[in-house]
Amino acid sequence: MGRGRQKAKQQKVARQLKYFSPSTDYTALQRELAGSNGTAVDDTLEELDEDESAGEDDDEYADWAPNGSQ
Repeated sequence: MGRGRQKAKQQKVARQLKYFSPSTDYTALQRELAGSNGTAVDDTLEELDEDESAGEDDDEYADWAPNGSQ
């Protein structure tokens, strides 16, 4: 008998989430994405490139690979 009440509450919450549309502050979003000096995205991309180039020499799965496949 309790399942119907529980299902109704879940549907109510789902409806509220589905039709909830908060106002978006695009200037705050831009500030957050840009960071303090506006180059946060560029710095992150450079760090990722450096990490990839450093990882090319070391193969973390080399110990697990069969000897004839390298």
